[in-house]
Amino acid sequence: MERVGQNLQNKLKESTVAICGLGGLGSNIAISLARAGVGTLILIDFDRVDITNLNRQQYKASQLGMEKARALTENLREINPYLRLISHTAKVTEDNIRELAADADVICEAFDRADQKSMLTEAVLTQLPHAVLVAASGMAGLGDPNAIQTRRISRRFYLCGDGCSDVDELGSLFAPRVMLCAAHQATTVLRILAEEI
Repeated sequence: MERVGQNLQNKLKESTVAICGLGGLGSNIAISLARAGVGTLILIDFDRVDITNLNRQQYKASQLGMEKARALTENLREINPYLRLISHTAKVTEDNIRELAADADVICEAFDRADQKSMLTEAVLTQLPHAVLVAASGMAGLGDPNAIQTRRISRRFYLCGDGCSDVDELGSLFAPRVMLCAAHQATTVLRILAEEI
């Protein structure tokens, strides 16, 4: 309360954010929002923690093989024991997004594949008219960090990233650039919940 004021703290505490994909983007978004005091996080991912995830995702070596939704829930409870967590080990589809994220004020897209990003964008914008979507595109390689920006695409759609760097062309994702993009997404979520944008 002393840090951000009671009014903003109440807005954050009463808010629900869904994070679709709990890899490099999603796990970093979740940790930022948990530390900021968002009241409820809905965590959605079908995958398990793999050794290749440890270079940029918020998991520990002791969690290898665990479902990401369960592992991230454990980590977030250590950070913020007052946080309400709803976790789903599920693959997001256009058929289940309404059920998985029905209560979310904001939905974060944090997928790797372009076809999945496109599917979620269309599904949220057509099926969940109350929710705002914060998505990402372009954070691969070691390009200029200042190229990562946030753009408002429409009233309910924000896009973070450089819009052009592709892991298939550049060959890798590095933690600093992925975390920068995740920070853009988390900041955009907080600004939406604070009614600053």
